[in-house]
Amino acid sequence: MDGKEFQWQSQFLNQEMKLRVYGDAGKPILAFPTECGRYYDLENFGMVDVAKAYIESGKIQIYTLDSYDRQSWLNDTLEPAKRAVAYDKYVRYVMREVVPFVREHSTLPEEDHKLGIMGISLGGYHASNLFFRFPEYFNLMMSFSGKLHLEQYIGSYMDDTVYFNSPMHYLKNLTDEWYLQQYRDSQIIICVGHGQWEEEMIEDAMELQMLLRKKKVRTWLDFWGYDVDHDWAWWRREWEYFLDQLFHLEHGG
Repeated sequence: MDGKEFQWQSQFLNQEMKLRVYGDAGKPILAFPTECGRYYDLENFGMVDVAKAYIESGKIQIYTLDSYDRQSWLNDTLEPAKRAVAYDKYVRYVMREVVPFVREHSTLPEEDHKLGIMGISLGGYHASNLFFRFPEYFNLMMSFSGKLHLEQYIGSYMDDTVYFNSPMHYLKNLTDEWYLQQYRDSQIIICVGHGQWEEEMIEDAMELQMLLRKKKVRTWLDFWGYDVDHDWAWWRREWEYFLDQLFHLEHGG
């Protein structure tokens, strides 16, 4: 399925950034690729085709984003503090450039003016972090095999920029009822398999659910089977399943 491609010079990242848009109406969903992935990966690996019926029926729009992982958390030429600053620029790119672009190119109904957001693997971290930091913009979050801890990239280093981009840290101390109520009014989906290369993501998913449960925030935590690996073939099935649960199409249309 072909998407419309857009690009511009980001004022925050000082480089050209690209994205693709699939569909003309419906719930807009920002979609982050896997670690160091590209904006075209979700199309190339079949995620867009899986969503084709929902896109063509006007249930959803998908906006596939480029990653900035190599310049931020995975940039081992930078010390942790500078990696965090680089990542925070990416957050500003998404929130101050991409989100206004989405609102301009979508037909959001007044009763549901918020966006959806999803991500896979490290993209699941991006989706989670942005959802929890900016719940005034999002009311649907889907994380597939999400990597939610930053220690594997920066060790035990901590400063304010790292802290406020680490949901596992800032959610523990969050008591602001405005934020918590926004989460409670949203759909939070965390999906992970029990197969190869999913062990770390299982632990992260359980930790996040328990953390939110203490805040009286409900999540849909869905564990799939022991044959479900950290792989695109399974992410396609998971994505299709949750799209059907959320945006059910009567008689295929």
